[in-house]
Amino acid sequence: MAESLPPPYHLYDNATYEFCLVLPPKVNSAGIWENATNPSMIFSYSLPFLELQVVMIFLVNHLVYTILRPIGITLFASQMFELAIQATFRQPNEPQQVKMERLIGTLIEALTSFSVIACLLAELKILNTELGRLALSSAAVGDLSTLFLVRIITLSRPFISSPLLVLVRGVITCCFLALLFFVFRPLMYWVIKRTPNGGPVAEVYITATMMAAVGCAVVTHWTDRSPLIGAFLFGLAVPDGPPLGSALIDKFECFTNGLFLSVYVTSSTMRIRLQKWLSDPSHIKFSTIFSTATFFATLIPCCIGSFLNLMPFRDALAFGLIMSSKGIVQLSHICTFRDNKIISQKAFTTMIFCILANATIIPLLVRFLYDPNSRKYASYEQRNLMHLKPDVELKVLVCVHTLDNVPAMIYLLDLTCPTKESPNVVYVLHLIELKGRNSPVFIAHHNQETSTAASSFFENIIPFYEYEGNNSDLVTVNGFTTITPPKFMHDDICTMALDKQTSFIILPFHRKWSIDGSLEEENNVVRNLNCNILDQAPCSIGILIDRGRIQKSMKPSSSLSFSTGMLFLGGKDDREALTLAKRMARDPRVKLTVIYLIAYQDCDNVVYWDTELDTEMLKDVKQNSGKNGCEIMYVEEVSNCGAQTIKLIRSIANNYDLMIVGRCYRVDSILLTGLSEWSEFPELGVVGDLFASTDLDSRVYVLVVQQQQRININRH
Repeated sequence: MAESLPPPYHLYDNATYEFCLVLPPKVNSAGIWENATNPSMIFSYSLPFLELQVVMIFLVNHLVYTILRPIGITLFASQMFELAIQATFRQPNEPQQVKMERLIGTLIEALTSFSVIACLLAELKILNTELGRLALSSAAVGDLSTLFLVRIITLSRPFISSPLLVLVRGVITCCFLALLFFVFRPLMYWVIKRTPNGGPVAEVYITATMMAAVGCAVVTHWTDRSPLIGAFLFGLAVPDGPPLGSALIDKFECFTNGLFLSVYVTSSTMRIRLQKWLSDPSHIKFSTIFSTATFFATLIPCCIGSFLNLMPFRDALAFGLIMSSKGIVQLSHICTFRDNKIISQKAFTTMIFCILANATIIPLLVRFLYDPNSRKYASYEQRNLMHLKPDVELKVLVCVHTLDNVPAMIYLLDLTCPTKESPNVVYVLHLIELKGRNSPVFIAHHNQETSTAASSFFENIIPFYEYEGNNSDLVTVNGFTTITPPKFMHDDICTMALDKQTSFIILPFHRKWSIDGSLEEENNVVRNLNCNILDQAPCSIGILIDRGRIQKSMKPSSSLSFSTGMLFLGGKDDREALTLAKRMARDPRVKLTVIYLIAYQDCDNVVYWDTELDTEMLKDVKQNSGKNGCEIMYVEEVSNCGAQTIKLIRSIANNYDLMIVGRCYRVDSILLTGLSEWSEFPELGVVGDLFASTDLDSRVYVLVVQQQQRININRH
């Protein structure tokens, strides 16, 4: 910081001036009280001024996004809207406009980016839909084309003046790519092998990886290319997913997306010169016509190609709009072209406004044309256990998050009594949270899988194939893995249940108990997933509560006996649960007790249709008890209020290995008076919530059943 400043002087004056500087220069001030008479003195230091700029960008960005988000504007478009507030209007001298601008504009409008489309689909919440997967596959091809063409264009101008320099840069680029994928990538796989299974990556490896990314950016900058390209190519070399990719995401995603991305978008759009651009109406007119023509040149072929391949018109139009979307990648290309003086200031301003209009309008149109919430996973068929014929195979979809879920799931499947006349077809779906990559992954496993890339996700599937081998001709297992964001996992589950025509989905409860029966952890992500599936599933559902009774080392055995209880209060969910219990009772190892809980006095004298159905089903249980090798005991218990119901549940909880209950009942039932207000987990129903409570001193294994929800769909 200069201690004294001389009078104004000319740069090329022959006079001599003396300066007194503090070296190294002081970037931070001594505080707001350093100069009380001149408070703005604090902004003469670089660090406070930088902090003020960052805070202003951050606050304005989130303020604009908060205002525009309710009408469907994306975060990227909101960040670009800041230019209307923060852009400066200086008019420096412009370089001569180059003839390649039209080609650049056509390239930017015509080509797509995988990252941009993945972010758009995620923000529109259609990443896992059929349309979203098609768009991602198409964008991957477009992304490769974009990288190739952009590289050719950026090298074309230097090639005219110095072909040898371009050749040298090309050789350096090839060597750089070879270094990335034949040296750095194997080193990162070595780091992954040294990381314990499920353990964190060592901090030294995280630091080394980030330093390598910065080094790659510096290398590309030395070759007169944008540093973003070097960092981007290094990102392609990093193995996706856990442990390394997900560790990098956890540490840096919030900081980079929340701060650096906002600063980059805002600072890039602030480079426009709006007054200069508005002063040339002829240029505006030509740019508008040209941009519109190139936009439709991309939109129309995508729509026609999709429509000719039997895609509905609205979906084809939405697909074309998605493939025509622009975002941060196109913005970075434009800034690179401007930095290299390939395009003029007017062309730069025009392209910025085109990206802004594109990022604003396209999400709104796609939301209007393609609404996944209106396309419920409904089925016109009865896909539940009650309507399953005795001699038809039982198709079950089992969802697994971790290896801890596997033993309890296999035990439940083993109790469903598969026979040659009615075998079990089990679809196992291993659910993994998407981290360290943009696009979701769906993997179909095969038995004896050992050397494929998917084998790393095979650990949780292997026990189910072993279960299949122990029950040959009775059980068929098909294993799958889906890697997707948690908020979209229910789409994969419901889609698979619909495609495979399953009758029952088994979900693990979000609470985990230790072997001694104490509560170990809760996972709210799993809980939200279960709630979404309960609302949208196309078949019946069971939520499995394992209180630590089943251990990993235990295996199903034909010599074991299982005591199963079914608490029946009435309603369609209880009838579905009783149907499953009756199927289990066909197994000679299973001893079933059906406990019918009766209210001492009804709150009214109305006879409900559900009551008639309950009576008929219980009559069938009493009449067929002991027949066909089924050992079923029927018991009736009386309760006058919710307190007596709780007392009954506590008295029977330790009498059984497995307890089966329905989820929903009549809300005005005397049996449950006052209990719904204290329910902690509404997704389990009142009775299921009591069995999942930490106040219950029991290790019983509980299955909460919900019958298929029928959804009325209007056909047009």
